[in-house]
Amino acid sequence: MTETSTNTVTIGTVKIGAREPLAVIAGPCVIESMDVMRKTAETLSALARDLGIGLVFKSSFDKANRSSGGSFRGPGFDEGLEVLSRLKKEFDIPIISDVHETWQVEKASQVLDALQIPAFLARQTDLLIAASDSGLPLNVKKGQFMAPQDMALVIEKVSSRPNFKGICLCERGTTFGYHNLVVDMRSLAIMRDMGWPVVFDATHSVQLPSAGQGRSGGERRFIPTLARAAVAVGVDAIFMETHPQPEKALCDGPNQWPLDQVKELWTNLRDLHLYLKNKERI
Repeated sequence: MTETSTNTVTIGTVKIGAREPLAVIAGPCVIESMDVMRKTAETLSALARDLGIGLVFKSSFDKANRSSGGSFRGPGFDEGLEVLSRLKKEFDIPIISDVHETWQVEKASQVLDALQIPAFLARQTDLLIAASDSGLPLNVKKGQFMAPQDMALVIEKVSSRPNFKGICLCERGTTFGYHNLVVDMRSLAIMRDMGWPVVFDATHSVQLPSAGQGRSGGERRFIPTLARAAVAVGVDAIFMETHPQPEKALCDGPNQWPLDQVKELWTNLRDLHLYLKNKERI
């Protein structure tokens, strides 16, 4: 893929774009205990510094889209923002989290460095406009039901707002029959041609939605395969959820990457990204 994403998005101190180092958006799927959150943030921030990777820490205060009404959703809006604020200050890292409703945007934007729009809400015009009006950059996940070309309409909705600060387009797999997703790597190139950075969600792309008696499954072993393929195609950032003990995670455990295996994967992705960048310069 050529360097067609002419725009750079800045989240805190992290720059995401075609001429920038590989960035990662990473953290536990949902906010759990402070011990889990602090251990993950400490480990990821140290790794990012050592590897020269830009880190944006991600975790959700509320997972409103759950297979079952009894699934764990997180601590809620106010408590969740407080946790994210503490992590941001303690580890000096930019923070991103999902917003699901327009009323959440104003208060969330006082804590977060970027707003994420969940895949199922990628066509919610009022939410997109409110998020853009916050003056924060956006990471919008392409809905599982959307073609990559549809994201041009998302860009149109948010980029016309006076406080627009940039958008990242995130691929997280497309519905492929029941309880399965498929990643069309052409999607990454198509969205990159729209001029904005592209993020590949390596963990939700291996999810098996609603496949396991009221909760989603996942095929964690394919995360490195798809992440490497996406970096080879030329994405600007990798999104991945990680947990110290995925088998005990309260949300999306089957498709979270083990925290103690992050270093090896990130090193591999960074080296591949650097190799391809150097090849482009020759």
